[in-house]
Order: sequence, then C-alpha cells, then structure tokens
Amino acid sequence: MRGSDMNIKLEVAVEKDAGLIFDIQVRAFLPLLNKYQDFETNPANETIERVVKRIINPQGEVYKIIADGVPVGAICVVRKEDGVMFWIGPMFILPEKQGKGVAQKAITLLMEMFPEVTSWGLASLLEEERNCYLYEKMGFNRIGDHKALNEKATLVFYNKVC
Repeated sequence: MRGSDMNIKLEVAVEKDAGLIFDIQVRAFLPLLNKYQDFETNPANETIERVVKRIINPQGEVYKIIADGVPVGAICVVRKEDGVMFWIGPMFILPEKQGKGVAQKAITLLMEMFPEVTSWGLASLLEEERNCYLYEKMGFNRIGDHKALNEKATLVFYNKVC
C-alpha cells in the first residue's frame, strides 16, 4: 500500500511517547548503523534521553507519523533563524513501511503545517541514493560541502526555499 493510499497524519509527540519513538528510531536506523558503522552519529546508537530532549526542546517539535492509525515513524523539526527556517531531522520510518510514500507524505504534511517557513533544511547520507532522490524530487537542492562521517558514510546537506 502506497502512502497516497494510506491515511497518513502527524501527531505532536509528548514525553510519554519517548519509548515508542525510541523503539521505532532504533528499528529504522539499525540497518544503516550495521551498513555504515557510523557509531558516533547514527540515531540507532542514541539514548532514550536524547529522544526526550528532542521532544521537550522549546525550539522544535517531534511528530509521530501515523499510518492507518498505527505509529510508523517520526519527524523532528527545529526552528532556526527567527522561525522562518526549519531543520528537519531526524526523520525515520519503520523498515517495513519504507519505500511506500510515507516519508514524502509526512514531509508534505509538515510543510503545510508551517506556511510561514521560507526555508527548510535537512541532511542525508550520500550513499543512500533512494533518500537523496526523494528529497530532490520534493524540491530540495543539495548545498554546501559533504561531511565524511567515516570511510563508509558521507553526509550531504539539502535546502528548500519556499
């Protein structure tokens, strides 16, 4: 079932959602941690306390991504530059729900919620071509230099001007 066929919505996460979000985050990022061995930066290696800090951050929100009534991921946003620039990250979807349009729908819903935002930014692994393709298809442009995380993984940065 594609994201366009699923009922996708975003719900603001609260502190009691930290365990659920942490579990989904680990499940979503563990394959990438195993593949790229980026132990310092991969969200699968974070603590639940880090998830709580994101949820309670006054400069941002964490949204649960709900597909057909079931939590399948989360998307974190942080306000930058007087609230007109937002940073997306991390965003993650359960492995079994990836590739079905859920992330695209979640980003679209998020942007619709904040029409005042003039610029969106995010980072992705260069080696994850499907993710890069998604962001570019959604109007994000690759900017700046690459940042090598290790010999296997490189971060690339994206921006979308609204």
